[in-house]
Amino acid sequence: MDDDTQIRTKGRFDAAYDAVLARWDGVTVLETTSEFGVTRVHACGPTGAPPVLLLHGGGATSTAWSAVAAALGSTHRVYAPDLIGDVGRSVPGDRRPRTPADLMTWLDAVRAELGVPRATLIGHSYGAWIALAYALSHPERVNRLALLDPSNCFSGLRTGYVLRALPMLLRPNESRVRRFIEWETRGRSVDPDWLTVYALGAAGSPRPRVVLPKRPSTAALGELRVPTLIALAEDSRAIDTDRVAAAARGTLSDVRIEVLPDSSHHTLPGNEPGQLTRILAEFLS
Repeated sequence: MDDDTQIRTKGRFDAAYDAVLARWDGVTVLETTSEFGVTRVHACGPTGAPPVLLLHGGGATSTAWSAVAAALGSTHRVYAPDLIGDVGRSVPGDRRPRTPADLMTWLDAVRAELGVPRATLIGHSYGAWIALAYALSHPERVNRLALLDPSNCFSGLRTGYVLRALPMLLRPNESRVRRFIEWETRGRSVDPDWLTVYALGAAGSPRPRVVLPKRPSTAALGELRVPTLIALAEDSRAIDTDRVAAAARGTLSDVRIEVLPDSSHHTLPGNEPGQLTRILAEFLS
């Protein structure tokens, strides 16, 4: 990508990112600093309300949570960071997270600097893996855990999904990313501004350095005592929902499974805010 194209791409990315934020009622911008850099955090809701930390999927940025966060913000203090080292407005420092342990150190630093002793964690896809890993390593700091179409938590990604994604990952461009999302969602409607954020983020340069997930062991999952909600997309092409549900029921001691009708992996979390926030609100209460 030449310099002029990169500048135009960044301009379009920023405009789409800001357009999504403009619809996020009550959002404020915070920053936390750690050895890994400066993390951009979007927050909303009463400052004294129970805290909720939202972790987005790979490349999705915190803007993916705008509709859900605004709804949860009526009863909770909501924080949504741009994952460090991924697409978005967090700025990596000289030391980048390279291992799952590094990511846990980063997230714990974000939590501490926000002044949150304990929080409910809600994660989607790759963010669900981060949320689960954090709950396993710091259970005393997690009140509840909600995992939305989680990947690499109870099973890996479907082979067909990975094969379809490979061209997009190896030679990313905007049109290829958009075709991939259209395929995975089976043509369902997706917020056009968020889709532009996702497509241009994936196609931009330099490529983000994402920590590869490590699936938790069955023994570790069996020891988790944090109340957990797993919300699965009925038509997900990313994961085998039946397999994930069975594995979760067979390992977690306190788990609730919900299947979201007429949804796919990439329509979550932003394009079914009504049914999703209803389920989350019930779980959080």
